[in-house]
Amino acid sequence: MKKVLVTGANGQLGQCIKDAVSQINNSEYHYTFVTRQEFDLANIQMMRDYLTQNEFDVLINCAAYTAVDLAEEEVDKAYAVNAEAVGEMAKICAEKNIELIHVSTDYVFDGNADKPFAADHETNPISVYGKSKLVGEQLALENNPETIIIRTAWVYSQHGKNFMKTMLRLFADKDEISVVNDQKGTPTNANDIARAILKVVQAKKKTPGIYHFTNAGDTTWYGFAEAIKELTNAEIKINPIPTSEFPTPAKRPAYSVLDTAKIQEVYDVESPHWKDSLKLLLSKL
Repeated sequence: MKKVLVTGANGQLGQCIKDAVSQINNSEYHYTFVTRQEFDLANIQMMRDYLTQNEFDVLINCAAYTAVDLAEEEVDKAYAVNAEAVGEMAKICAEKNIELIHVSTDYVFDGNADKPFAADHETNPISVYGKSKLVGEQLALENNPETIIIRTAWVYSQHGKNFMKTMLRLFADKDEISVVNDQKGTPTNANDIARAILKVVQAKKKTPGIYHFTNAGDTTWYGFAEAIKELTNAEIKINPIPTSEFPTPAKRPAYSVLDTAKIQEVYDVESPHWKDSLKLLLSKL
């Protein structure tokens, strides 16, 4: 039996992986889910002790510092969790022969593109969060060339805080809202990311490197909001606005559509269209 450790168990993706595991009957794998209390990326010694005292074959790292705007102030904290800890984790995995799957982000790109970013496209992050995640990727591959990195974007689910849940709350409370309409990306259901990761875990042959996974298609945040409105029959007016009218401490990429061809080809992963995946999740909710 292969033992799999999943970090960030309380996060959106960690919870979706737990849901996905509960739906499959596979006695070949045993999954352990750890929260920050048991496995704190800001505490390297705790991390090393845990991986020394317990044996694992695979580590899926879903834990991260994700407060994008706050990272502009808490620079050291963002780098400690997203960069230094990931580098150390990769080093320990290399020592102990643990397969490492690390989750990263579209924020490693600057957004200056007009076609989907391929996995080998030049990176150029424009926020502290994006820069810290990029350094984490670099350290992981440097300390453990067998690492598999999966970048994703615009993540939402039935768990935690995310754009979809914010919209559902606002639809219930407001008559009119404004949503940014000049940032383009792909809303991605964390349940689909979870299934993609499990497919990678179960692959007989592992090919290390950087991959992209999102749902298919693209839209703007305004388009995403309109789709949620349409699928829930909400009676609310949504006004499209430019990013300049909604300033935030951290800059966001204006274009962050990711090319998912590589992961589909290497790991035979399916990528449903974002609207279909959204419709399915809303119908379950």
